[in-house]
Amino acid sequence: MPNLLFIQDTVSPEDLENAISGINGDLGMLWMLLSGILVFFMQAGFTLVESGMTRSKNAVNIAMKNLLDICVGSLTYWIVGYSLMYGDTSNGWFFWSGLFQGEGADLFFQTMFAATAATIVSGAIAGRTKYSTYIIFSLIMTAIIYPISGGWQWQGEGWLSNLGFIDFAGSSIVHSVGGWAALVAAILVGPRIGKFVDGKVLEIPGHNQVLATLGVFILWLGWFGFNGGSQLAWGGADAIGASNVVLITNLSAAAGGLGALITTWIWYGKPHLAQTLNGALAGLVSITAGCGNMSAGGAALAGLIGGILVVFSIEFIEKKLKIDDAVGAVSVHGVVGVWGTVVIGLWGIDGDTGIGLLNGGGAGQLGVQALGAFAYAAWSIVLSFVILFILKKTIGLRVSKEIEELGLDLAEHGTIAYPGKRNRGE
Repeated sequence: MPNLLFIQDTVSPEDLENAISGINGDLGMLWMLLSGILVFFMQAGFTLVESGMTRSKNAVNIAMKNLLDICVGSLTYWIVGYSLMYGDTSNGWFFWSGLFQGEGADLFFQTMFAATAATIVSGAIAGRTKYSTYIIFSLIMTAIIYPISGGWQWQGEGWLSNLGFIDFAGSSIVHSVGGWAALVAAILVGPRIGKFVDGKVLEIPGHNQVLATLGVFILWLGWFGFNGGSQLAWGGADAIGASNVVLITNLSAAAGGLGALITTWIWYGKPHLAQTLNGALAGLVSITAGCGNMSAGGAALAGLIGGILVVFSIEFIEKKLKIDDAVGAVSVHGVVGVWGTVVIGLWGIDGDTGIGLLNGGGAGQLGVQALGAFAYAAWSIVLSFVILFILKKTIGLRVSKEIEELGLDLAEHGTIAYPGKRNRGE
């Protein structure tokens, strides 16, 4: 008690408030750094998911692509990406403040998001894409495609943020942009050999579903930093807000996994592991935009629907559209990214006030969310098509039939993931 009385007698309220503000600022910086480290760890999760869900003869190639994404993304986003996303603007569409902008925890945290957007494309086109081509596209994605459109909302003066668009952590800004780019890439690269034969869709099973499962657990963990860190602060109301974001993220992921599990159990007759894994990821994507504007019940329902939706989307894209997405990236990140954005306009909240069509908020927010989702999809599809089409006509997108059958590990990298005597074709 003497100490408290001493503080009261010697420290003015203004000094005390400044001290608390400084402590909260330091805690906020620490929270962003720790969250950025968690998001960095998601690259390991993507590596395991993508390699586990595809053939063993391409595991090294997938590891190299994910390693490339973090290396290229870290440098290009530092050099130009941050400025294109958070620089000055006069029109709300394009941003710039010069080279080498950003610093400290903020730059580090935002860089991890850029790398995530690029690596989404990797899994969809696994097993048949030139490594050199992927390098170029990854560079352009992290330096241009992702940063410019990200600024529309997150810079604070972008045209979408001025309309009241909400995307707390990136269902559209990160995941939808990456997912629709993956769709364009999968179409232009074409299917893997043996995927579609005489009009029939043949399964090409992944070589290690346990690795894929471990990868999903890592992504799930990393997502707590992905969404929670997007609070961008800690202390007082921000600490409560970030904690709720993490809780809501977990609820949505759990509901998404169960949604896919139950759907496949009814549809296939047995619960399907790969689809359930994608269901959990879909639950995470479903809440990424609305994790700051959703109740616990609303988050669980959004994730549940996302987990069901992703199963139908994967089946439709593969069996009806005849597009070969090796890991379901288009459905998980593109299709469900749109759902996660739009659902805010259905039952999102602002504090205790409903802002959605179904909870008394009217149709205004739903319209803005739909417009934003469409804008990010269109931007990603158009730019990705232009870039990949040029690459296809110049250096080519796809490896030869002989290289694909041998495996990209040996042909592209001169090594294999699993030494020893075994059949490399499976």
